[in-house]
Amino acid sequence: MASSSALNTGSGASLTDPVRYPVSASSAVRTKRAFVLVLLTLLVPGSAQLVAGDRKLGRTALRVTLCVWAVLLLTVVLLLVNRSLVISMVTNPVTSLVLVVLLAALALGWAFLFVNTLRLIRPVLLAPQARPAVGIALVVALVLGSGSVGYAAYLLNVGRNAIGNIFSSGPAIKPVEGRYNFLMMGGDAGDDRTGRRPDSLSVLSVDAETGQTAIISVPRNFQNAQFSDGSPMRAIYPKGYNCGDECLINAINTEVTNEHANLYPGVADPGAQATMEAVSGTLGMQIQAYVLVDMDGFSKLIDAMGGIRIKAGGWVPISGETIDEAKGIHGMPLGWIPAGENTLDGYHALWYGRSREFVDDYARIARQQCVQQAMLKQLDPATLLSKFEDIANAGTKVVDSNISSAQLGSFLDLAIKARGTDVKRLTIGPPDFDPSFSTNPDFNRIHDRVDQLLASASAKGAQSAGIADDGTAVPQAGAGHVQAAGTLPATLPAAAKAGQQPPPSDFTPVTTTPDGEPITEAMLNQFKREGDEQAIRQLVATNGQCAPL
Repeated sequence: MASSSALNTGSGASLTDPVRYPVSASSAVRTKRAFVLVLLTLLVPGSAQLVAGDRKLGRTALRVTLCVWAVLLLTVVLLLVNRSLVISMVTNPVTSLVLVVLLAALALGWAFLFVNTLRLIRPVLLAPQARPAVGIALVVALVLGSGSVGYAAYLLNVGRNAIGNIFSSGPAIKPVEGRYNFLMMGGDAGDDRTGRRPDSLSVLSVDAETGQTAIISVPRNFQNAQFSDGSPMRAIYPKGYNCGDECLINAINTEVTNEHANLYPGVADPGAQATMEAVSGTLGMQIQAYVLVDMDGFSKLIDAMGGIRIKAGGWVPISGETIDEAKGIHGMPLGWIPAGENTLDGYHALWYGRSREFVDDYARIARQQCVQQAMLKQLDPATLLSKFEDIANAGTKVVDSNISSAQLGSFLDLAIKARGTDVKRLTIGPPDFDPSFSTNPDFNRIHDRVDQLLASASAKGAQSAGIADDGTAVPQAGAGHVQAAGTLPATLPAAAKAGQQPPPSDFTPVTTTPDGEPITEAMLNQFKREGDEQAIRQLVATNGQCAPL
């Protein structure tokens, strides 16, 4: 009898437990219990079931929770000691698929626990005025927990698909003399063209240890380009791509695509490959991979980022209809990008990097370099996460590359390392060479200047002769796109008048005429209507100056 009495006593005690048996609890306790169970499911999934429901389900869910926490802790440790390994796992096609499946399963399992928690709460026992608050709390917790994990799986899958569409499945590349060298080509793929005509050619050389970056720009009108050793095009042009004014370096892509694709069996884009070989031979450096950017789709990528911020040295026209392509004559501008600080959307950023009216091609190259740097600088983790889907979708329409997707992780790690470091720059033309240099190039001089630039951007960071502290090569006296564009305004800094460009960010935008009158769009358009293009050239001569903000 004593034993039976004790059992009944114990049974009675358990039945009065308000967590597991809320029927006997007061209304206030039931409400408190409901919020606690929601919080437990959010913070420690499985614990609510363990204390108030199916203990077997709770133990299973809690084991999964502890395993997830252990994996997250291990990930944090790996990010500290081997960040590139973590990034490689996320960007690898196979491991990223596994992660997507696991995250989706965790999201569904967590959602099931929230539904089960609602059953444990038993809303019918709650006071009528408490039910909406508890319901809202549970929905918010469900979105914060299960919804966040599900959205992470979705974004990871978007990125995985984008990587598969943009990058190749080929073998990984190895650094050459401690550097990775990529050719960035920007051009148009119009209906009247076969393949892209690269109007912008830039080499990004990245130190394999530190991520320090150098940008080398090659003018689109560069002549007599030298193909690298081993290039199939050397058999056709053994002394360089030299057949007169038509043999500009940006014509190689189209010519090879149309006439010599058979020389590159198994190559996805023979024109891009041949252009890469021409830039390699011209600069005297081995370029391992290329990235093609379609400029008409480029604006979509800028818009996806939310625009870019730059400081413009001079006014830049949005050119109207072409009247004489040979002489570069256009009709009335469709608009103007003013000097000073600007936030450019995709349309205006595209024109800022594309326009060359009233100035020479080297001013445009300088602006293109600035746009590239602004994108790299402003594509921070917060922007990437908040706009990831738009950026990834835009990238699949804009970018094509032969970079192996398996190596993307290590390159992203280098990009993270490079943030905040000075970018060294060199242009195979003004302001670093005479304006006529691209027509009659001296390849020994090019190779020497490239070697100096790369030495300044090496892991040791040694400064070489002819490379300024700010990372811009010191121009020769009398050279530069400002001088080639016309007479200098009186408002230009003395250094610029002397033939040397100021450091990339150390310049004053030219916003007034030599007489002190503010430059306006109406003023520039009036000069255009009057046919006084020389006056416009003087007022916009500094539009090659630019700095990312």
